[in-house]
Amino acid sequence: MPLHPQSKAILDALAAQGGKPMEESSPAEIRASRAQNAAAMAELAGPEQPVARVQNRTIPGPAEPIPIRVYWSAAGKKLPVFVYFHGGGWVFGNIDTVDRVCRALANAVGCIVVNVEYRLAPEHKFPAAAEDAYAVAAYVAAHADEFDADGSRIAVGGDSAGGNLAAVACLMARDKGGPSLAFQLLVYPVVDSEDNRPSVEENEGNLLSRAVMRYFWEHYTLSPEQARQPYASPINAKSLAGLPPAFVITAECDPLRDQGEAYARRLQEAGVPVQMKRYAGAIHVFFQMGAVIDSGREAMADAAAALRSALATGAGVGA
Repeated sequence: MPLHPQSKAILDALAAQGGKPMEESSPAEIRASRAQNAAAMAELAGPEQPVARVQNRTIPGPAEPIPIRVYWSAAGKKLPVFVYFHGGGWVFGNIDTVDRVCRALANAVGCIVVNVEYRLAPEHKFPAAAEDAYAVAAYVAAHADEFDADGSRIAVGGDSAGGNLAAVACLMARDKGGPSLAFQLLVYPVVDSEDNRPSVEENEGNLLSRAVMRYFWEHYTLSPEQARQPYASPINAKSLAGLPPAFVITAECDPLRDQGEAYARRLQEAGVPVQMKRYAGAIHVFFQMGAVIDSGREAMADAAAALRSALATGAGVGA
């Protein structure tokens, strides 16, 4: 189907704001603009849901302490854990940009959500963000008692560049022999630095463009060769066997649609249980716009259902 009217309204509103194109802006300019519009963007995700407890803290990282925000849906229980990585092309975004999404998922799933503020590029080039993502998953598993969590039931997930980091954290966990992860939620993930699939041309300019994606990759990695490495472009891993079950969410009118679906197929071919769903007429970032895009609410509900099911048993990779 064509662009949904709700999606078109968002694109029209963003276009009306004007301003310098993202690919012509410095990372500092992009971050400043996002900070200025943070309150309005947060509203698109819906109301801020109360949770039983919230804590800001840091955990040890490979280079420096990693800030996290932890949400408990209930107190006094050994809850499963969902580790979430925000999007933003590895260049911008932070804990606050996905705060409402994390609160909603904690309540809908009945779990602990760990919201991760990994190191950003270009100040911290690849593999900094990926190493931070893996470090958080590994720390939570090894120190579950600190979080009053069930360390046998841990999932990871994220949107866009955060989906990339979730996928890579799963690869690293498999390659390093742990931790055991029960599930991966990949929301329109970036998985391939060299994407010439049809959706790129069909949806040019729907929030993302070739120029914007090139901008992100050039800031994140040192070279095209480095960008093709499996821990940067997980679709290039020789094998995807032994990875956690996955739910891959894609948006019909997103340039990243086809690469996300190609990754889902590769997981299936490797024997990984995969659920894949394309949301008709939806655009990139619709997952965080449930207050104004109906398919965003639908995707959140679907993600929560998939996570509840996966975390009910604690059967992860290697478990």
